[in-house]
Amino acid sequence: MSEKESSLSIPKLDGDYEHWAMLMENLLRSKEWWELINTGIIQHESSVTLSEAQRTELAEQKLKDFKVKNYLFASIDKTVLKTIVKKDTAKDIWESLKAKYQGNKRVQSAQLQRLRRNFEVLEMKEGDSIADYFSRVMVVANDMRNRGEDMP
Repeated sequence: MSEKESSLSIPKLDGDYEHWAMLMENLLRSKEWWELINTGIIQHESSVTLSEAQRTELAEQKLKDFKVKNYLFASIDKTVLKTIVKKDTAKDIWESLKAKYQGNKRVQSAQLQRLRRNFEVLEMKEGDSIADYFSRVMVVANDMRNRGEDMP
């Protein structure tokens, strides 16, 4: 392993999925592996005979997928790993984590409604500095944006 790779810090999923996903996506894009999360490994019919170039490309994709899976496995706790559904490809792992932490549309809507309520009741507390208050407002606002709320 090169010095550059050994100093690389893999983001740990600590429960804040949006933050982790943003950091992990950036890491995978920097390695030029993000496409495996978007599209997955190209699947060929078992009855189709592949050319040598296609077999080589498939082997390279599988190797990259193993590398991405390694990063994903290193970033999540063993207990979380046991709860995700499919672990065959990096795309499967990513989608399982996304479903686990973001939920379906109904769950996302409920989370957004809770954040709207939190935003509405925000107020400065006794002894708060403007910076503290502004920081709390930005945390809620950014969480809302991350869940699809359009906030001009």
